[in-house]
Amino acid sequence: MFVFGHAGITLGTAIALNGLLNKRHHTDINVNVSEAKHQPSVGITLDPNTLSMSSRLRSLVNSIDIRLLMFGSLIPDIIDKPVGQFFFRDTFSNGRIFCHTLLFLILITLGGLYLYYTRKKKWLLILSFGCLTHLILDAMWLNPKTLFWPLYGFSFERLELNYWSKDLLHNLLNNPLVWIPELVGISLISWFLWYLFRKGAIRTFIFKGHI
Repeated sequence: MFVFGHAGITLGTAIALNGLLNKRHHTDINVNVSEAKHQPSVGITLDPNTLSMSSRLRSLVNSIDIRLLMFGSLIPDIIDKPVGQFFFRDTFSNGRIFCHTLLFLILITLGGLYLYYTRKKKWLLILSFGCLTHLILDAMWLNPKTLFWPLYGFSFERLELNYWSKDLLHNLLNNPLVWIPELVGISLISWFLWYLFRKGAIRTFIFKGHI
């Protein structure tokens, strides 16, 4: 999977999860209000605005920096591909190495939890969520030697990279497991950019991370 697939689907996943959490929160509030008024639970209503994509996005932007979320969804490739395919190609010959491992995800998640509970900083947790979605979208469980590194040894599988650019283009054009997620990601990113454009918030988002 490539840039748009990772960034777009990660954004869509975060919006959906945020909507579910907000829906549950509003349900709990309405239940408490209903009980306080001694009314049956069948009278529970939700604010319809909480169900729209735009409202979910606004709520998400108020909670986290989406710039960090998108960056986190690309971190494994940003680090591993230059290291494994270019700078140390003779050593690794693989674009999925250290940052595509469960160990890397665990370390940054633990670091994120520490920062959150000691300093109320959640930027590292946002990055770790992006990395999690990256590993899932790359289906890393199909490569347990890398995912569970170093349990299966300290070396990574070596791949043939002489034709990697041609293989990349071929997969993008012919493999539905590649081009379908890319189309989904492009659609979500395009919707997000259109939303920013309508709000006149592109510059604000780029430099400040909010709308």
